[in-house]
Amino acid sequence: MTTITADVSAIIESHAAETRSNREIAKPVIDALKDCGFFKMMLPKKWGGSEKTPQEFFAAQMAIAEADMSVAWACGIISVHSFQLAMMDERAQSDVYKDDANTLISSSYNPAGALAEPCEGGFMLSGRWGWSSGSGHCSWALLGGYMPSHGYRTFLVPRKDYEIEDTWDVMGMQGTGSNDVVIETPVFVPDYRTHKQVDGFNCVNDQENPMYGLPWAQTFIRVVNTPAIGALKKALKLFIETRNGSATTDMTKLAGDVEIQERIAKVNYIIAELESILFRNFDEMQSNNWKPSLDQRILYRYQASLVIEKCIAGVDLLFDAAGGRSVFNNHPLQQLWHDIHIARCHVANNPTPFARNLGSTQLGVDNMDMFI
Repeated sequence: MTTITADVSAIIESHAAETRSNREIAKPVIDALKDCGFFKMMLPKKWGGSEKTPQEFFAAQMAIAEADMSVAWACGIISVHSFQLAMMDERAQSDVYKDDANTLISSSYNPAGALAEPCEGGFMLSGRWGWSSGSGHCSWALLGGYMPSHGYRTFLVPRKDYEIEDTWDVMGMQGTGSNDVVIETPVFVPDYRTHKQVDGFNCVNDQENPMYGLPWAQTFIRVVNTPAIGALKKALKLFIETRNGSATTDMTKLAGDVEIQERIAKVNYIIAELESILFRNFDEMQSNNWKPSLDQRILYRYQASLVIEKCIAGVDLLFDAAGGRSVFNNHPLQQLWHDIHIARCHVANNPTPFARNLGSTQLGVDNMDMFI
């Protein structure tokens, strides 16, 4: 059962044009998702969360995506950060959630533009980080950084310590507001507000619920592709509705059109396959007390990376036969086509390195991926 009711979906849909035009999620949408508890689904109960399972969380994210993929993408990423915070030092959790369980956190994990220097009690951090989805609505940010002496870490930084630069001018998923986070003058980040990559890999946490022993990466790698499943569901519904409503279409001919029948059948299968694998994987992890084997983690990582390519194949099947009106700007099916295609640009949705890691480990080579 999802937290996303018909009323919540209606609010999201009613603000979709505004969200796209402003290149940021409309505030009434954020408020509705706060009110229904979406942002607290994976937050520990001691901070006011509901500790829902990943299965429940991703079902809700897909439901949001059926209303607006941009909202599902950005708000899913924001929401899943509560799971990462649950694996960090309790002082960091308190800093964020002690006053408000609906405190929102954005992120940018790419360390390419970061400069982190160790100092007494912590680190001095500066740099530029791109693609921080939903950052305009957040009061904290998780920023990636790499140091030869300390390895890769995530730094938790309050809003007062960084600026947001409006750079998000794109052809799809416009509403995610994935702008740049900038720290020009180095700021101090205490050690307790950092998260070591190795701790994430080893599932270090102090929570009572064994769910938080689930590898952190297994939640994040799904949050950036599951929205496409919901969007493909919406695309299929729109395709059937628009074909049915065409003034030039004889429905008896449409129902007997073998090509249309086959396209609809193939897209239905893609959706069913992707949902089945998603929920089966988390069911397997749950049945093992949230402790998947290394081989399972590697396989799940690869399977997650395939979602967007399969959704692209599905939406292409529909768009190619959607009729002439679909080429006009602001046609809803065209927007979904752009949204799903743009999601392929995220590094987690490139299957090649994860296929190599899966294949090589099956041949006896050591695992090379710490984010699994």
